[in-house]
Amino acid sequence: MSLLDHLLYGLAWVSFGALHSLLARPPGASWLAAAFGPAARLAYNGIALVHLAAVWGFGRWLAADVAAFARPDWLVWLQWTAVVAGALLGAVALRAYDLGRFGGLWYLRARVVPEVGEAPEPLAVGGLHRYVRHPLYTAAFLLLWGLADGPFALATAVWASLYFLIGTWFEERKLIRLYGEAYRVYRRRVPAYLPWKGRVDTDDLTAGRVTPG
Repeated sequence: MSLLDHLLYGLAWVSFGALHSLLARPPGASWLAAAFGPAARLAYNGIALVHLAAVWGFGRWLAADVAAFARPDWLVWLQWTAVVAGALLGAVALRAYDLGRFGGLWYLRARVVPEVGEAPEPLAVGGLHRYVRHPLYTAAFLLLWGLADGPFALATAVWASLYFLIGTWFEERKLIRLYGEAYRVYRRRVPAYLPWKGRVDTDDLTAGRVTPG
């Protein structure tokens, strides 16, 4: 991939991040609720998936004739270990969420329009969230860099990682708006991606002894 190819691919990732963030903010969420009603969360996820597929396809087209890297065996094994670890970590991390609400099917089945600016479920601070605040992002990093076997995959790992890092900044401000002091306390205690503190005690948050708001 040429420098121009990398820049164009990066701009495609910027477009994804901008639209995803715009639709997650109250004005965008209000528009989705008005346009799609109970299917607003499904629409939000659907738009994200279609846009992400378009970004990936555009990058793949830019790198159509690029061969994979020549890698030593130890690096290949290390990367596949990261891929397996990322897949397992992501599967375990998803168990902390109400997947019906997370995906949007719950709202559609219940014929409930998502409330704009209100927390869809209690703050998740148990399980893997006692080690890192964003285990799904940690899993994504492992998968992205584990699969970086050529110029296109490496470019994807770089731009997607930047998206997650910048997205974390916006995500955490949204979580503070939703959960208030409870999330501020949680953020001070638990690392973002790497479990360098080990297992952190968050029982007071689980029991509600730190009041959101």
